[in-house]
Amino acid sequence: MAKQTEPTTGIRARGVVDVKMLELLVCPLTSGPLKFDPDRDELVSERGKLAYPVRDGIPIMLVSEARELPDND
Repeated sequence: MAKQTEPTTGIRARGVVDVKMLELLVCPLTSGPLKFDPDRDELVSERGKLAYPVRDGIPIMLVSEARELPDND
């Protein structure tokens, strides 16, 4: 009997992130790394000072949909 495995789910809302998927995603503006913020369900580009939303488990990787982060001077 074949063992059943769970399908790859990618990034999910509510603080659950597939680490392998996150390693593949980069900021579309800077091509830099992203960090997942589970409290806000966002992928954060520190270099680009943008936060990309994750909606229904799907990262929205459009600069036009990203939230601008405040400067930390």
